[in-house]
Amino acid sequence: MGFGEIFRMNRMRADSALTQALRSRWDAEATAFVFPWGHMIPSLEDVSRITGLRIYGRPVSGYTYPCYHDLAQRLLELPVERRSSLVPRVPLQESLGLFDVEKGAGESENEHLDRLVRVSRRELASEPGVQADLDLRRFLVLFLGRLLFSTRGDAVHYRFLPLLEDLSEVGGYAWGAAFLAHQFDSLGASERQTSTSGFFPFLQVWAYLHLPALGRGDLTRPGLVPIARRWDSRRDSRNLGDQLEQLQEAIDSYPYLDVVWQSYLGEASAHSAFGRVPWSSPSEIGFVNRVGVSGDFTTLPIDVAGEIASLQALLYSAVQDREAAQRQTAELRRELERTQLAGAVLRAEEAQRHLEERERDLRLTTEHAMDLQGQRDQLQGEVQTTRSERDQLRIRAEAIEAQVAEATNELEALRV
Repeated sequence: MGFGEIFRMNRMRADSALTQALRSRWDAEATAFVFPWGHMIPSLEDVSRITGLRIYGRPVSGYTYPCYHDLAQRLLELPVERRSSLVPRVPLQESLGLFDVEKGAGESENEHLDRLVRVSRRELASEPGVQADLDLRRFLVLFLGRLLFSTRGDAVHYRFLPLLEDLSEVGGYAWGAAFLAHQFDSLGASERQTSTSGFFPFLQVWAYLHLPALGRGDLTRPGLVPIARRWDSRRDSRNLGDQLEQLQEAIDSYPYLDVVWQSYLGEASAHSAFGRVPWSSPSEIGFVNRVGVSGDFTTLPIDVAGEIASLQALLYSAVQDREAAQRQTAELRRELERTQLAGAVLRAEEAQRHLEERERDLRLTTEHAMDLQGQRDQLQGEVQTTRSERDQLRIRAEAIEAQVAEATNELEALRV
C-alpha cells in the first residue's frame, strides 16, 4: 500500500535537542534552513531515500469538511459527533485492540512492539474480508494522523479518510510529497513552539547524512533500505538545555568542508524515481499547496522559470556525476588490464551508459521546459497587445461621449 518500507523501520529514539536546533535555523520566508555556509533544504529525494515513501503518483489532494459523520460511519463504523472532523485517539486505539495491551514483565520496548505486530497480523489474517478492511482503514487513519502527519493535540483528524475508501488505490498516491509539505508546514509554525510535529526520524537522519560532524547518530546497520533503518540516535546524558547550547555552537563553528551536499552518490536508484522519472523540488511544486496540512487543496500554476533553473541544476549535477564516473571507469580499466577482470569493465561501462541516458533525459526535459517558457512569453505578449487595443477603444469611447455631450449642449442652446 506504499508504506511497506516505513513499516519495516526500527524504533528510533527522539533527539529533541537536534530537532529544536534545526528548527531554530528554519527561515519560513526562504523555506530553507539558514546555516553559516548557506541555505539547505530537504528534498523529495531525501524523503524517498530516508523513509521509502512514494514521491510520484496521484497527488494527495482533496477537500477538508467540517463533519465526517456519514463517511466515518460507513468506512470505519466508529461513532463521530455530527459537527466534528476529529476522532479521539483512545476510541480509535480501542477499536484496534491496542489501547489496553500492557508490556510484559522484563519485556523491552522493541519486544513489546514486535509482539503487538505479531498479534495484529494474526488477528487480521483470521478476520473476514469486510472486518479486515475496517480494521485496516482504522489503522491507516491512526498511522497517518498520529505518526506520518501528526499535529499537536490528542485527537486524530479524518481528512485522509476519503482517500482510504478504495484500499486498492491507497498505494498509488504520492504520500512522500504530502509528507514533505507537512514537514515544511510544521517547521514554519509559530516560533513559540519548541519542537516539530510529525515523523521526527526524517529530520534526524537528514542531519546525520548532511551534517555528520555533529555526531548525533550511529550507523549501526549499514546497507539497509530505506536509509532510516541504518541509523540509531546517539545517547546523550546531558540535560536538554546543555545539549541544545552545544549543538548551536557546533553548527556555528561547523567545518564547511564537512558539509555533505550529495549524500546518495553511492546509493542505488530509489524506487526508479531518480534518473528515469523527472521530479520537481518542493520550491517548484509549491509543496502541493500544503497538501494534507490545511484547508481546501487547490492546484497552483507551474513555475516554469523555477522548473528550468532546477532542471539545469540537475543537469549540471548529472554532468558532474558522469565526469566522476568516467574517471572511475578509467581507473578501473587500468586496474583490470593488470588483473584481467573483464567483467568489471562491462559493469563500469553499463554505469556510464546509464549516466548518459540520465543526462539525455534531463536535456530533453530542460528543452521542453524552455519551450513552455517561450509559449508563456508569447501569451504574455498577446495579453499586452490585447490590453493596448482595449485602451485605444476606451479612448475612442471617451471621445465619442465628449462629442455627444457637446452636441447635447448645442441642442439645448438652439432650444433656448
